Amino acid sequence: MTGTVTNWAGNITYAAKELHRPHSLDALRALVADSAKVRVLGSGHSFNEIAEPGADGVLLSTAELPPVIDVDTTARTVRVSGGVRYAELARVVHAHGLALPNMASLPHISVAGSVATGTHGSGVANGSLASVVHEVEIVTADGSTVTIGRGDDRFDGAVTSLGALGVVTTLTLDLEPGFDVEQYVFTELPLAGLDFETVAATAYSVSLFTDWRASGFRQVWLKRRTDQPLPDFPWAAPATEKLHPVPGMPALNCTEQFGVPGPWHERLPHFRAEFTPSSGTELQSEYLLPRPYALDALHALDAIRTTIAPLLQVCEVRTVAADAQWLSPAYGRDTVAAHFTWIDDTEAVLPVVRAVETALDAFDARPHWGKVFTMPAPVLRERYPRLGDFRELARTLDPRGKFANAFVRDVLGD
Repeated sequence: MTGTVTNWAGNITYAAKELHRPHSLDALRALVADSAKVRVLGSGHSFNEIAEPGADGVLLSTAELPPVIDVDTTARTVRVSGGVRYAELARVVHAHGLALPNMASLPHISVAGSVATGTHGSGVANGSLASVVHEVEIVTADGSTVTIGRGDDRFDGAVTSLGALGVVTTLTLDLEPGFDVEQYVFTELPLAGLDFETVAATAYSVSLFTDWRASGFRQVWLKRRTDQPLPDFPWAAPATEKLHPVPGMPALNCTEQFGVPGPWHERLPHFRAEFTPSSGTELQSEYLLPRPYALDALHALDAIRTTIAPLLQVCEVRTVAADAQWLSPAYGRDTVAAHFTWIDDTEAVLPVVRAVETALDAFDARPHWGKVFTMPAPVLRERYPRLGDFRELARTLDPRGKFANAFVRDVLGD
């Protein structure tokens, strides 16, 4: 390791003595087999210690492995190496006339890291990024490769896996025919009288943004597939200028607005791939809960907005369709997600995070695995009904806990 290694936000400095960037699969396999403790660092966009191997462990990056993006136009699949980022993947898939059905707000994040932590995009009918995974290849503790595909009894535990099973080297994703998207922005949607289900279903993807300095939402972003009906949105006024979700920030880095049609991968994210959306001077939290609780949860957050607002840059509310991944925050239930982008002040933010968790406790909220949260492990274990099955899968593939850092052990109760 040369110098200090931190995550993207800079709030985590990794204690590992060694950071390895193997250039071949053989080198990666040998490194894993010869190491006592290993954790994989993806694009570094997690805000907690999920990637921390500890001072006696090896931090491993797959970013220098030969990139793989193999599109099968007949099967409508793509086999992609885990270190590839979504922006790069999307360009290749689009060139073949195909598309991913969903993307996260940031196209800058790695494929393997995203699906391992349950990262998602938006849309009442759109599953998490892991929901399109068809097969995953994992280098396990002895350096051998295990391939687990859909239909295998282990599959639903093997994709959103917190990095606890091994090093994901490639994934195969299901694709669909390419499509275009138009993006519309509206301003000032009241919380009073909000019909959340109707609003959330207005377009292919809907995001509500607020700074919680006042009740309601400052912006609504609608992403409409051009092969679907034009959305009718009478509850808020159309924006008169291009906007950034964070109040006061320039819109230059954001994807095109005002209904200008463009390829799926240039509209589904909020931010353009050729720009970095921020400098990393922020912390993030996110909580996912059953969608029928959405309105009650929003009113619970509104009730503590004077606590939230001073530390908040922006809060985004989205929907995610249920999936079958055992550790997915959307496992088994159609979901509403409340995402918080905080100021970069951990000491000040943590008490507010706890206040948010208390406000959402009655709604069976699950935290995003890669964000800042304080929810205790016993509560996490109550809210993931297949966690015991995942624990057994981890013990089978990694019997000595080579990939189980403190974060993983705490979650699993080991």
